Amino acid sequence: MIYDTLDRIGEYRGMGKWLDRAIDFLENTDMERLPSGRTEIAGTDCFINVMETVTKEETQADFEVHRKYMDIQIDLEGMEEIQIGGTTEVEKFPYSEEMDFGTVLCEKKAACLLGRGRFILCMAGEPHKPGVAAGEPGRLKKCVIKVRV
Repeated sequence: MIYDTLDRIGEYRGMGKWLDRAIDFLENTDMERLPSGRTEIAGTDCFINVMETVTKEETQADFEVHRKYMDIQIDLEGMEEIQIGGTTEVEKFPYSEEMDFGTVLCEKKAACLLGRGRFILCMAGEPHKPGVAAGEPGRLKKCVIKVRV
């Protein structure tokens, strides 16, 4: 996991070809102008999903796991807590290779507040629970950049 401010994202170049492409895109794009849904950056190797949702109580959200992609998560409007799960995990929804998605139960966790101007990079295989309400549940507009590992 990397948790930092967007103005420092360029400092993470060199960790991977597709991550570098995502960073270039983020530094040269007005995220507020992106349409809802998927925008391709580099085909299936790097793309962005813009979505609107409502944050949830902690017990209503699950730790998700991806093995093919890292996630860069950025809040455009509103604020959420994203939890990172510890290494002890029990499969809840079996991992699907086709969807690159599964859910797990994690006994230990750490929490980060997102909000405007911050990002979190969740590594492939790292359990993370996005969309947790930071206080009362509320509206959230966010983008998730999927970066092939």
